[in-house]
Amino acid sequence: MKSLLNISQLTKNYGNVKACDRVTFDLYPGQVLGIVGESGSGKSTLLNCIGNSLEIDAGTVIYTNSKNEILNIKQLPESQHRKLTKTEWGFVQQNPRDGLRMNVTAGANIAERLLNVGIRHYGNIREEAKYWLEQVEIAPKRMDNFPYTFSGGMQQRLQLARVLVTKPRLIFMDEPTGGLDVSVQARLLDLLRSLVRNLDLSVILVTHDIGVVRLLAHRLLVMKNGQIVELGLTDRVLDDPQHAYTQQLVSATLIP
Repeated sequence: MKSLLNISQLTKNYGNVKACDRVTFDLYPGQVLGIVGESGSGKSTLLNCIGNSLEIDAGTVIYTNSKNEILNIKQLPESQHRKLTKTEWGFVQQNPRDGLRMNVTAGANIAERLLNVGIRHYGNIREEAKYWLEQVEIAPKRMDNFPYTFSGGMQQRLQLARVLVTKPRLIFMDEPTGGLDVSVQARLLDLLRSLVRNLDLSVILVTHDIGVVRLLAHRLLVMKNGQIVELGLTDRVLDDPQHAYTQQLVSATLIP
C-alpha cells in the first residue's frame, strides 16, 4: 500500500536541544498512528512540524494528495498549504477553544469551513451543519447557540464537526481527551473510534494516555528525547514492549 504521508529524517532543534532527531516513519490511508512519550519527549513538536506550523531544520514531509500528487510540504507555497489545511487536512486541538470561534454560533463554526471551500448556498450549508452536529451527538437545536454555552466535552465534539465537515483525509489530534473527566473521555473516544472507521480517516494522534492509543491507534510510535525508540503495531508494542523506556511507560499505566 502506498503511504499517505512519508516523514524522513525530520529534525527540529532548539539551540542544543534536539526536539525531533531524525524522525522517520510512514502513515497509510485509513490508519491511526498514535505518538506517546513523556512531557518533553518531542511528540507535540513532531506533530506541529508535520502540520507545518513549525519550520523543520532538516528532513522531509511528503504528502500524497487526493489527486495522487506528491507534495513536499516544506517547499509548498503558503497559498497551497492554506488550501490543504482547509480541505484535506484537519486539526483537533487539545483545548477546543483554540479550534473554535467562541463569538459565533455552533452552526457558523461549521459553516466557516464550508465557505472556505467555496460552498455558498445558505440552505445547503445549514443542512450540512445540522448533519455534522448529529454525527458528533449534538442536538441540531443547539445550532444557533454559542460554543461558550457548551460543556467541555460538547465543545470538543463541536470542534470535530467543524473539522470533519470538509471531509479531510488526514487529521492531526493533540491530546483530544485532555482536560475532560473520565466519563466524558469515554464517550468522546467511542465517538472518535466510530468516526475513524466509518469515514476511513487517517489520523496522527498525540497523547500521554496509553489507554487512548490502545483504543484508537493501529500503530504506535514511542518517543524519548526527540527520538523514536519503538514503532510497531499498537498491540505488539503495548503487550510486548522491547525498549526499556516503553516498558516503563506501559508498567506505569498498570500501577493502581
